[in-house]
Amino acid sequence: MTCRNIPQALLAVCVLLCACTGHTPSPGEGPDVRARQIHDRVLTLDTHVDIPFEFASDSVDPGVRGPYRVDLPKMAEGGLDAVFWVVYVRQTKARDEAAHAAAHTAAMVKFDAIHRATKEMYPNEIELAYSPDDVERIHAAGKRVAAIGIENGSVIGRDLGLVDRYHGLGARYITLAHGGHNDICDSATPRSWDEADAEHGGVSAFGEQVITRMNRVGIMVDVSHISKQSMLDAVRLSQAPVLASHSSARALADHPRNLDDEQLLALRDSGGLLQVVAFTGYVKVDPPEKGAAVDALRQSHAIGSDRKLEDLSTGDRADYDRRLATIEGAWPPANVRDFVDHIDYAVDLIGLDHVGISSDFDGGGGIDGWQDASETLNVTTELVRRGYTEEQIGRLWSGNLLRVWRETERVAARLQARGD
Repeated sequence: MTCRNIPQALLAVCVLLCACTGHTPSPGEGPDVRARQIHDRVLTLDTHVDIPFEFASDSVDPGVRGPYRVDLPKMAEGGLDAVFWVVYVRQTKARDEAAHAAAHTAAMVKFDAIHRATKEMYPNEIELAYSPDDVERIHAAGKRVAAIGIENGSVIGRDLGLVDRYHGLGARYITLAHGGHNDICDSATPRSWDEADAEHGGVSAFGEQVITRMNRVGIMVDVSHISKQSMLDAVRLSQAPVLASHSSARALADHPRNLDDEQLLALRDSGGLLQVVAFTGYVKVDPPEKGAAVDALRQSHAIGSDRKLEDLSTGDRADYDRRLATIEGAWPPANVRDFVDHIDYAVDLIGLDHVGISSDFDGGGGIDGWQDASETLNVTTELVRRGYTEEQIGRLWSGNLLRVWRETERVAARLQARGD
């Protein structure tokens, strides 16, 4: 028995009957007050936060409240306890030895930055976690938690030994591909240089070796960004549950970056996890009419490759902003309610054990109501308003992710013990 989808008047009774939380709401205690209390008690973990190459430097200091959507002050303001900082390197057309070496070098810049932030700049405020036990220990000690994910397996090149090296540096998931096909698998969003929608017909023979190696060392297989057939292949090939670190439900937003029902059910059957992402274009697909209206507005001000918004006069910029606000009013962007609709949909289809939360902040993520880490409480508040209990919210925010991570560790230990 759960407390979702039950009339609000019965919610308090349901909480008592279900024993879903040790906290008993006081008479007249509203959802906003309960949300704050729950938010303060659960461990909130965002599985996908991008960082620039300048991260952990004087120009991008994670300890200073700045222009990026996630930094330590914003995490404290919003009660965001833990993040996976992401080592993202873009896909290139070239895939020769020089391109592989360049991708590895770029990845190391971001690995070094994360280690510098946690070990040299702010060791008393945030600590790097190498295991789920580390996450819980660091959080219990009152620090923020950092973990590392890799976005785009191209940083492996053709060297399986780099899987081991990246694991040693703290990488605990690898997104197999990004925009554009690579040597591991096909992408959900091919690039202009890709000759076809599918290069390998899913996961390549080399990709099978990569997944096997990831299973052996204990790195979660991330299926966000990859094609449908690649995702289904990864589920079949991986001995550990797979993770979609930042994707949403295609039934609600028909974008190739999202997972359809067949994929979600395969994810569930593998014991895997969908981390619903707060990226406006993956939460709510704009109708063609909105795109046409924006294009017409830009054309009316001659905005293009030779003229940018910042080139407009004060009067023209005011006119542009006013008309854009009118367009946004007619077709509002995605908000927290739309985002939680995706959580509801996934929970109803595949079960709460297989759903989590991510932002894709500083990689394009951000929706009305959750534009940066300082607004993280708003997600919990909407979950409380929908009738989720504290125990359920804790699983959505971190419990389910830690379960998949621990199972990945168990699989790795078993494979290593038998010499695979």
